[in-house]
Amino acid sequence: MKTDDITAVFTLSYGLYTIGSKSGDRINAQIANAVFQITADPVRIAVAVNREELTNQFIKESGYLAIGILNQSADIPFIGHFGFNSGRDMNKFEKVEYFTTSSGCPCPKHNTVACIELEVESSTEVGTHTLFIGKLTECSVIGQGIPMTYAYYREVLCGKTPPTAPSYRAQEPVLSDQQKEVKTMKKYVCSVCGYEYDPAVGDPDGGVAPGTAFEDIPEDWVCPVCGVSKDQFNEQ
Repeated sequence: MKTDDITAVFTLSYGLYTIGSKSGDRINAQIANAVFQITADPVRIAVAVNREELTNQFIKESGYLAIGILNQSADIPFIGHFGFNSGRDMNKFEKVEYFTTSSGCPCPKHNTVACIELEVESSTEVGTHTLFIGKLTECSVIGQGIPMTYAYYREVLCGKTPPTAPSYRAQEPVLSDQQKEVKTMKKYVCSVCGYEYDPAVGDPDGGVAPGTAFEDIPEDWVCPVCGVSKDQFNEQ
């Protein structure tokens, strides 16, 4: 048995959450996956936030944070909006419906199963992240659906077809000549967020039809996940 196989770490399970906080009259939120309950009575929850994030700064200044538990209806643009943009450059809630907890921390109204507010009791700096430990001060179920796992985000939302989908094929389908031509087109990957542009799929929401080569995409097209320009993509 190998004792240095780093892939063992990849089997750990995570959820996907928005972490919102405030500082004065400013609010911000980001995406996080390291959130876990550590005690039941009283309820204590731990949240890890990168030390460079604006949300980290807001949590330290206000002493509060709100966890939005995302459901599987949250799509790539929604997750990318909170995960790959900085609150230093934009107001992430300018075009997103949200509510605030009693402490004033923001939580999205849509694509969210539940919201949990914590008052920070302690924090520990752990390398690149701060581990905040907080007591439950407020919680509510605000929507329906299945809570999203990080595995679902990676395996389903990033291009793979789930077995329950009508388009799922257990075996490689027989392709027409036109489909074969599309399949040979090169894929490109965003250097910022890792989004993969597949010509066979295109980007219908962005006005790019399936079968469109990357070279033929309009120059003003942007990554549907993080919003960077076309020149930030590299050939796969």
